Amino acid sequence: MWQRGMNWAATSLVGVFGLLWLGVVVFAAVDASMWSRLGQGGFSTFLMGWACYKAGLLLRRTEPRFVPRHRRIRA
Repeated sequence: MWQRGMNWAATSLVGVFGLLWLGVVVFAAVDASMWSRLGQGGFSTFLMGWACYKAGLLLRRTEPRFVPRHRRIRA
């Protein structure tokens, strides 16, 4: 249960960090070069996309996977 909560915390923190980074790049980094702003914008978009992807995986994985038990082979 702790691991699931920590996964959600990490995913949401990465998503919020990506959103904040994009806001800084768009509104505060006016003096930076165009290539720098495009690179940082792309990186923040990547972070937000990764967070959305991981959130989708966390939402889908609600049931534990079935692990079949095999018979022991005696020698």
